[in-house]
Amino acid sequence: MPFPRASGILLHPTSLPSPWGIGDLGPAAYAFVDFLAAAGQQLWQILPLGPPGHGNSPYMGYSSMAGNPLLISLDQLCDRGWLEPEELQDLTGLPDQRVAFDRVIPLKTALLERAARRFQASASEADQQDFAQFCANCHFWVEEYAFFMALKHTFGGASWSQWDHPIARRQPRVLQEWRETLSSDIFCHKFLQFEFHRQWRHLKQYANDRQIQIIGDIPIYVAHDSVDVWAFPENFMIDPDTLAPAEMAGVPPDYFSETGQLWGNPIYNWKQLQQDGFNWWIQRLKALLDYVDLIRVDHFRGLQAYWSVPAGETTAIHGAWVEAPGVELFETIRQELGSLPILAEDLGLITPEVEELRDRFEFPGMKILHFAFGSDSANPYLPINYDRNSVVYTGTHDNNTTLGWFDQLSDHEKERLLLYVGCFAPEGIHWTMIRLALMSIANQAIIPLQDLLGCGSDSRMNSPGLSEGNWEWRYPKQSLGPELAQQLRALTELSNRAARPQEPLNWEEGG
Repeated sequence: MPFPRASGILLHPTSLPSPWGIGDLGPAAYAFVDFLAAAGQQLWQILPLGPPGHGNSPYMGYSSMAGNPLLISLDQLCDRGWLEPEELQDLTGLPDQRVAFDRVIPLKTALLERAARRFQASASEADQQDFAQFCANCHFWVEEYAFFMALKHTFGGASWSQWDHPIARRQPRVLQEWRETLSSDIFCHKFLQFEFHRQWRHLKQYANDRQIQIIGDIPIYVAHDSVDVWAFPENFMIDPDTLAPAEMAGVPPDYFSETGQLWGNPIYNWKQLQQDGFNWWIQRLKALLDYVDLIRVDHFRGLQAYWSVPAGETTAIHGAWVEAPGVELFETIRQELGSLPILAEDLGLITPEVEELRDRFEFPGMKILHFAFGSDSANPYLPINYDRNSVVYTGTHDNNTTLGWFDQLSDHEKERLLLYVGCFAPEGIHWTMIRLALMSIANQAIIPLQDLLGCGSDSRMNSPGLSEGNWEWRYPKQSLGPELAQQLRALTELSNRAARPQEPLNWEEGG
């Protein structure tokens, strides 16, 4: 469905400032929303909110429906009496412009577990009722997620396929025995989901009240080591003997890689999903729409046809394209949920069939300015070639920052860029590209915060292919001042993307 003309900022909550080593849902999140409102923005795009697994990647989470407990605000837990302020002191020495995951995770997890035990021991009747209602509303996923995480801790963090044979294969009697044994740990994980949901719901309402919608992100595939695959193995192509993926996801060889990309995620068992009326997908989208207003579907082309690589392959060379039931999936979802607030990540090898699926449901596609100046005038990422029903980005979380990108451009590409824009903005190349995005005809324009702040390559969020150092960037506390908000607002108003204030703005720097 087409969306009204608007603009916004791409920022994952882990990148927010806070005193506790990682961005969270505390004061800085509300201050960021205030900045967006002051700057006339109507969109806040985030990365997947799930609990990250391998490499701390939000795209390889332990659950496609749960929230990341590391985002829970410790300040709010203190306000509610589940923690004492002095108990947070161990976190005060952590870096303030990077997330040191190896240090943050054990320290914060210990505090979160302490809060859960206190809630379990002394929650008021009203809190207990709210908790019970949450568990009932989210029963489809929260029970199995909490059980999975408790088991994972018991088995030393090993992948579920390496657990003891009976529990890995979900033998009913053994499942019941483990549920009873781990009941206290299971409660802890359910409480953390309850608290995450409560804090996020309040933040989302705060944003919506200020005419700001949140764009979430749904990875097309889920991690093999996830509750989704362990609890619903019939939905995935899993080898019944080894429990490893029988068919793996990836993309074929192309200009950038002679061997393609082998992601290793298990391919969906689309036949089973169809027979079940796509119930797992519907539940997944319902869960995400509890958190966000709009959904960006990552690797959208895989819902028309996907690259399937047999088990045992070490590269993506020997795969094959297999058609997916994308039309039937989206028709079923529309029947169940009504309108489809979906944005399609349609980058990469896009065929007419993929475009037909995207356009059939009027999903906006993505345009990346960093890709626009390396070829001729037919380049689909040049603004002259945009459709209105699209979303333009300077770059994405997988790109370099605009300053880093420009520094690495060839002279030929710099010349083409200069020829296109006429002159570079005196404030820097990042403002040149921001202006180009905002003034385009694309209905939505999204700017990574790093570009708004003029950050270099050392501030990029993710470098695909590198296993370390990703997802760590955070912005300094005092970066978002009134002058920057006014500068962005002026361009946003001129490009007819600004929210119309419902009341006088009263924004102050915070966080």
